[in-house]
Amino acid sequence: MEPWYFEDYKVGARFSTLARTVTETDLVNFIGLSGMYEPLFVDQEYLRRETSFTGRLVPGALTFALSEGLVLQTGVLNERGIAFLGAEITILKPVYVGDTVRVEVEPTEARPTNRPGRGIVVTRNHVLNQRGEEVMTYVAKRMVHGRPAES
Repeated sequence: MEPWYFEDYKVGARFSTLARTVTETDLVNFIGLSGMYEPLFVDQEYLRRETSFTGRLVPGALTFALSEGLVLQTGVLNERGIAFLGAEITILKPVYVGDTVRVEVEPTEARPTNRPGRGIVVTRNHVLNQRGEEVMTYVAKRMVHGRPAES
């Protein structure tokens, strides 16, 4: 995709990212980097014995990070993004190693800031697994460059 200025985000329009399969290597690297040595993520016997989860569970934080990576890989924010201002994340279903996720991005707001040449963009991001089930939603708020003024 071509990069978008904040004025290009149309409320209600949607675009989709590519998909990505979560691997065991992704999980191990993320746990090591983040320090999330929670039994849910590192102890298969605990999972089997104490929970109803049916596979190698992926932390929601990793699902979010992969989803944001997929959004950035679309190119929509290339040289347009100024700041990530926050997100409200809702986890709906578990993601397991071997699941494939993709993101449908739905702009819900795009407005200029008080400072010329930039705007605030809010998107609702629907993270779907390989079965089309929504596993996470998050509302992301970003500051994005505006279209340059005509000379």
